[in-house]
Amino acid sequence: MRIVLTVAGLTLREAARRRVLRSLAVLTIVLLSLSAWGFSRINAEYGGLTSGESKLAAALVLNLVMFGLSLIAALGTAFLAGPTVAGESESGIALAVLARPVRRAWVLLGKWLGLVAFGAGFVAVAGAAQLVIVQVTTGYWPPDPVTGLALLAAQSVTLLTLGLLLSTVISPMASGVVAVGLFGATWIAGVVGGLGQALGNASVERIGTVSQMLLPTDGLWRGAMRAFQDPTLISQFSEAFQGHPFLSSSPLTVAYLLWALVWVALVLALAGLAFQRRDL
Repeated sequence: MRIVLTVAGLTLREAARRRVLRSLAVLTIVLLSLSAWGFSRINAEYGGLTSGESKLAAALVLNLVMFGLSLIAALGTAFLAGPTVAGESESGIALAVLARPVRRAWVLLGKWLGLVAFGAGFVAVAGAAQLVIVQVTTGYWPPDPVTGLALLAAQSVTLLTLGLLLSTVISPMASGVVAVGLFGATWIAGVVGGLGQALGNASVERIGTVSQMLLPTDGLWRGAMRAFQDPTLISQFSEAFQGHPFLSSSPLTVAYLLWALVWVALVLALAGLAFQRRDL
């Protein structure tokens, strides 16, 4: 266990030194600054959150900005996970470490834990800053911010686990590109499925359902959106929720959360198996 924690700490330290972190910081600051301006304009237009329309606008813009943060987290974790295995294998660093009596599974688990700490920490800090901006500029505070941020962190963990698996079989750059591409494709499929639900088309709706099972990132994202919305909005503006990409009408089920947990465990196990068989 000490080896796992040591590798996790080294992975976290290495991630903090990479240029990816600086890029993430710049993108996050720009996004938070733009959101602060946008929310201040909402307050100026409505004169304070005293109506259902203003709450709907705040929830909609908040979910939009949180999607931007989740995209930044996805880019960061995906492109950090790639060099974790493939990059170190190509450079020979992995061979030097694994030449010692250290099990590959421990090393991979340590790297995964380090990346999880990085991704969850980024979501917690950036998400909390965004919520404070919303509170200061508009007075709006989501009903369940802790659950929303936890689901966004889970989304980041899901994608970095996929990136870790891909990094055991393809190059670092390719693994990042494929992971982010699948993230975007799953989100688009979820939007299509939502439109199918709004139109009463079961075949189109099934596209979103299947995609959320194959890669749970979009399902977790929709649960996070629900946590950031005022629950009274659903009864007041039920039509606005039909097929909207940044509003969610139904909470996540316990069964789906368990499936997301199982999915991460299975993909991590596959990554460990592929890493065991990889030539260094």
